[in-house]
Amino acid sequence: MTKTAHKTALEGVLVLDLSRVLAGPWASQLLADLGADVIKVERPGAGDDTRSWGPPFLTNEAGETTDAAYYLSANRNKRSVAIDMASEEGADIIRRLAAKADILVENFKVGGLKKYGLDYESLKRVNPRLVYCSITGFGQTGPYAPRTGYDFMIQAMGGLMSITGQPDGAPGAEPMKVGVAVADLFSGMYAANAMLAALRHAERTGEGQHVDVALFDCQIAMLANQASNYLVSGAAPTRMGNAHPNLTPYQVFATADGFIVVATGNDGQFAAFSRVIARPDLPRDPRFSNSRSRVMNRAALIAEIVPELKKETSAHWLAAFEEAVVPAGPINTIDAVFADPQAKARGMAVAMPRADAPDQLYVPHPVKYSETPALSDRAPPTLGQHTDEVLRDFLGLQGEEVSALKKTGVLG
Repeated sequence: MTKTAHKTALEGVLVLDLSRVLAGPWASQLLADLGADVIKVERPGAGDDTRSWGPPFLTNEAGETTDAAYYLSANRNKRSVAIDMASEEGADIIRRLAAKADILVENFKVGGLKKYGLDYESLKRVNPRLVYCSITGFGQTGPYAPRTGYDFMIQAMGGLMSITGQPDGAPGAEPMKVGVAVADLFSGMYAANAMLAALRHAERTGEGQHVDVALFDCQIAMLANQASNYLVSGAAPTRMGNAHPNLTPYQVFATADGFIVVATGNDGQFAAFSRVIARPDLPRDPRFSNSRSRVMNRAALIAEIVPELKKETSAHWLAAFEEAVVPAGPINTIDAVFADPQAKARGMAVAMPRADAPDQLYVPHPVKYSETPALSDRAPPTLGQHTDEVLRDFLGLQGEEVSALKKTGVLG
């Protein structure tokens, strides 16, 4: 394994990653970014399902397609080993690696790993300090525990789609999913946080534990203020398009040549906004004088604002709002995001060389650390790229023994 030149926060932490698709790989990728040695265990010949979830795909110099962009988004800074866990020999190899690991993360169906002797209770016997994280659709308990859960259905069942999309009666009104798999991504982030908390406990006490992460639970938790709005009022929030349930003006507005977002969060910002659009009278109107009254009289306020913003271009308004310290911004396409000088200054696209794509850019870990910078130098691995070195370094397997296991299909 190539060692980084700088110290990392999780140096020396060994993570065995049995997960695939997004929530689990996203969680383990966060740990890998922070310096953990993440060993991604994949099926020989096929690997993580997302390797084939394209287009687009990487294309090598011979014009052959390799891994899908989807896979690349969630697997940087890891090592890949190809092991058939369905075989007795493969399961034994994984158990031996788990005996040395600090953390194991998996997202199989509830009970799915027990038949291989890779469930928590089995591995706890060989490694009592192991932090074992299971990520499933509905968790290890409850009536839905046996069900398979995918991000789209979790966004629906967990309430997010009921508050996303245009309101009933508006053009295009229907419940809408978010443009990325946020239930998976939030679950992965909750899982990473939970694994680090459990690791801290294990380091203090020598006691591992089973961390049970459910997409459904995490989706409910990420409803945040909307869940609280319901629990306080008893009224279920509904779809409001781009409007905010607790603030206004806080939405998309049309300009003379396009659209912008305005996001005023307090009375001072609203007063500044009103001056910029040449309507200093608005904050003096009792209907709009404070945040609560503005929300109660939302329709009347928006009716006053809309014609004013249509008088000038987006560029005009954005410059004027920036000067007045009013939160506002353009609605960028993704190509515009990466062209933005702020994204460039923050290094939000970096090259991580791979044999089949030496100059390919990737999104790196987004957090900046003053003493333990995150890794941004190891591209997502090819399938089984590190099988030989991992088995040699951790288990002492090499030479003819490894070759024989490859011939029988136990290793890829």
